Amino acid sequence: MELQVYIDGKWYPKNEAKISIFDHGLLYGDGVFEGIRAYGGLIFKLDEHLTRLWESAHTIMLTIPMDVKAMKTAIIETLKKNKLKDAYIRVVVTRGVGDLGLSPWLCKKATVFIITDKITLYPKTLYQKGLDIITVPTVRNLPEAVNPSIKSLNYLNNILAKIEAKNGGCIEALLLNHQGYVAECTGDNVFMIKKIGKGQTVKDYILLTPPTYLGALKGITRQAIIEIAGRIKLPFEERVLTRHDLFNADEVFLTGTAAEVIPVVKIDGRGIGAGKPGKITNMLLKDFRALTHKDGVRYTL
Repeated sequence: MELQVYIDGKWYPKNEAKISIFDHGLLYGDGVFEGIRAYGGLIFKLDEHLTRLWESAHTIMLTIPMDVKAMKTAIIETLKKNKLKDAYIRVVVTRGVGDLGLSPWLCKKATVFIITDKITLYPKTLYQKGLDIITVPTVRNLPEAVNPSIKSLNYLNNILAKIEAKNGGCIEALLLNHQGYVAECTGDNVFMIKKIGKGQTVKDYILLTPPTYLGALKGITRQAIIEIAGRIKLPFEERVLTRHDLFNADEVFLTGTAAEVIPVVKIDGRGIGAGKPGKITNMLLKDFRALTHKDGVRYTL
């Protein structure tokens, strides 16, 4: 069966799904998006994702031409048409068709499209062995310029960093902000774990991540991990972090919708902790995967 794609209220076979070359999402990256996951017939954190989508659109003064209820229905119907219980969902809202100028007010109506498909960002072996990442020269966008909290269609900053990572022999990159502090990776938030006690219980460790005002996305998976930490009594703090802090962490991991929770075992040639995925990271990954089948909107095929 050929994949069906939703575009502005209708579904089209993948090979026939098209938008105008005059759409400002294509011409200028003028639009917003969300990446969402479905697990076993449950769309994980759908309400949170759509809240962020509407917030991103509001910030760039983009009117989404449907309400949240209609968007939920469109997402579920697209999953049903593709007979997917486990899927990656890409919801995109562009500024719509305009002319060759920048003026967004000349775009009469926003374009909405929804793609549902399978995704595997990293192979299973990397969750078992951990990632090797490097810091790249590309600096994360300044929040005062293009705020990373806006999930816009302009991902060139991230793409340049991804290219630099590949040139350096890695598949993921660590981005610093303009002050040299840790911001995030190309598509994931960054966490570290530091031992503050004897290491016998979770209370002997602290979970740290950079505050979003330094240039990180307010990740949905990021927030889920913070909430899990609270439930298991793992101390947590948002803290300004440097590469030195990460190099000397006991554990480091990344979080994102596609990546979920993936361990990092080496940064810029420095081994992290014992050089393998740590027990707290594995605990958080296990709890997160359990949560993905509990917290969200259910649907049936």
